[in-house]
Amino acid sequence: MYKKVLILTTVLLFSVLVSAQNATEIIKKANDKERGITNKGTMTMTIVRPTWQRTVKFKTWGKGRDFSLTLITYPAKEKGQTFLKRKNELWNWNPTISRMIKLPPSMMSQAWMGSDYTNDDILKESSIVVDYTHKIIGSEKVSGYECHKIEMIPKEEAAVVWGKLIKWVSKKDYLQLKSVYYDEDGYVVKTEIGRDVKKMGGRLLPTKIEILPEDEPGNKTLVIINNIEFDVPMKETFFSQQMMKRVR
Repeated sequence: MYKKVLILTTVLLFSVLVSAQNATEIIKKANDKERGITNKGTMTMTIVRPTWQRTVKFKTWGKGRDFSLTLITYPAKEKGQTFLKRKNELWNWNPTISRMIKLPPSMMSQAWMGSDYTNDDILKESSIVVDYTHKIIGSEKVSGYECHKIEMIPKEEAAVVWGKLIKWVSKKDYLQLKSVYYDEDGYVVKTEIGRDVKKMGGRLLPTKIEILPEDEPGNKTLVIINNIEFDVPMKETFFSQQMMKRVR
């Protein structure tokens, strides 16, 4: 009897460990697919509110987890403004007032450019691979794709914005098709939906991402990936305060 219980316990423990490992591997593959070793692209963001809407266009460059640079190209009022992440440093350059600002961690949860994205979403300060534990909690179909439903809980030492995430990643091609973001009290803050799957930069990706805040009916943010390239030669020195002022 004792032997049977021990075997059963071992099997259950092994299953849990395999599930966790698989969930982490799925998230890693999905994340790597969207980032590559390096990436650069152009995007159009439309912020929709019940009484108005506005469009922001920007270019992005990224290298691994530690380096990212974003340049606003439209509208004219914000054109030339840049955002830089270099390891643990986060910076904003505003050419209109010739001011360089270091962003404190407390600003990571604030809205980026008045949208439903946070500074953390854009600057990728936190990592969905490194800063969370992962667990497959189900299987569901999203936009016609069979998906793993994965629960992500932040690690104790991680400096993250969210209390929990649920992600739906397609079983084929590792597409991130839906994400639900929770605060520390377990309430839904927003839902992100990936649509219009196309081949771009040699990879199959959702090219339209819609953010729907939970408590603000009629509000949404839509980001369209106009083009993106992966694994292009890019030096770490590109991600500098000097480049923030010069990049075009």
